[in-house]
Amino acid sequence: MTTPETSVIDTEVLVVGAGYAGLSTAWRLADAGVDVVVLEAADRVGGRVHSELRPSGVRVDHGGQWIGPSQRRFHALAARFGCETFPTWEAGRHVEIRADGGRVDYAGAAPATGPGIGEYERITALLDDLAGTVDLERPWATPRFAEFDAQSAERFFRAQTGDEEALRRLALAVQGVWCAEPREVSFFHVLFYLASGGGYEQLMETRGCAQDARFTDGADAVARALASALAGRIRLGEPVLKIRQTGRGVEAFTAGSVVRARRAVVAVPPAAVERITFEPALPPARRGWVRHSPMGRVAKVHAVYEEPFWRGAGRSGIATLYGESPVGVVFDNSPQDAARGVLVAFVYGDRLDRWSARTASERRRDVLAALRAVAGDRAADPIDYVERIWPRTGWTIGGYECFVTPGGWTAHGRDGWREPFGLVHWAGTETASVWNGYIDGAISSGERVADEVIGAREAVGRPG
Repeated sequence: MTTPETSVIDTEVLVVGAGYAGLSTAWRLADAGVDVVVLEAADRVGGRVHSELRPSGVRVDHGGQWIGPSQRRFHALAARFGCETFPTWEAGRHVEIRADGGRVDYAGAAPATGPGIGEYERITALLDDLAGTVDLERPWATPRFAEFDAQSAERFFRAQTGDEEALRRLALAVQGVWCAEPREVSFFHVLFYLASGGGYEQLMETRGCAQDARFTDGADAVARALASALAGRIRLGEPVLKIRQTGRGVEAFTAGSVVRARRAVVAVPPAAVERITFEPALPPARRGWVRHSPMGRVAKVHAVYEEPFWRGAGRSGIATLYGESPVGVVFDNSPQDAARGVLVAFVYGDRLDRWSARTASERRRDVLAALRAVAGDRAADPIDYVERIWPRTGWTIGGYECFVTPGGWTAHGRDGWREPFGLVHWAGTETASVWNGYIDGAISSGERVADEVIGAREAVGRPG
């Protein structure tokens, strides 16, 4: 219902969400001459990618931050808008802190030897072999699809080995990629995701892989440039409360406006879809897919120092931690000019649940203790410290991407993954076939759905 105070906007296509998926959808539609309006609940663009300029003068990435060489769509947009990148800092010895408290310094992708490494490498090679059978466009056509989807990643891992150290390594890998525990994630989804990103090494490593480079002006620089190019089409701070399909098209309702369009593209995470009322109600397959697609649980913590002091000791600032510390992984997140030193700590899954329940001072103490173990005593005294606990953050309700729980693909994937619902289409990195879960996947999903909408538009205009 409208009131005299309600703003009524007419457009051809409405896009809900101004993350990379929504922005790339709008950009492609606008480039094709389609009139488009974007509604965004937050007061900024970028979605799960958010850069902040800190008082210390350092710009930190609270969300997604890396770009890899094979993420071609992301590279193309970055080049289009002149957004520069630089190689991820990685020179020096990395650190592994084991469950028994032992510390190992090493070079390369992983220690050459150690508890569980042999079994871990055998199982990850098996994962790549099985991922090679996945049909990325029609996942349900994959051999052994229902068998793999019926079990969790943990169940598969434990069926392969009883080596607890190997299982710890596999668990940290799952936590790092999906921000969840192996018991929570469909094993088929693990295989789909590996296939989507080009294999296990591509997802895990730095140089030449998914963590290859960072953006000089933050990972949301491309999003901000897209928003500038779409000036006048984006309305921030307008969460969509309801989408109604009518005989004439769709109507989207916010607290103060109604947008009327011929079609809508919903480009928000599945968990955020549940905040929107749909008339008519979403079909069972889409509802089931959303409920089987929870957001991951992660916090990203940056500690800023006067300089990257660890480099003087020949350390890279990169670490993996398997013990009682809440921190699972650490990277050197210093700016390109190294004018300051920055360490970023990741807290995942069950560790996040425990750590986030503590007081702010306790959380800081625990993270700095981990950084001290990784980089030395000076890490205990940063000049700036900032946490981003994603499950507590705005409209995202977790991060960085969703994962699919066991049985979700089998029960709801075919009709619920990205199949349009009447005049409502679905974008978002979770709908991508290539680089699913990454910024590049978000961009490709926007391009796919824009072409879908344009195709439907042209079909309506053709004679029968």
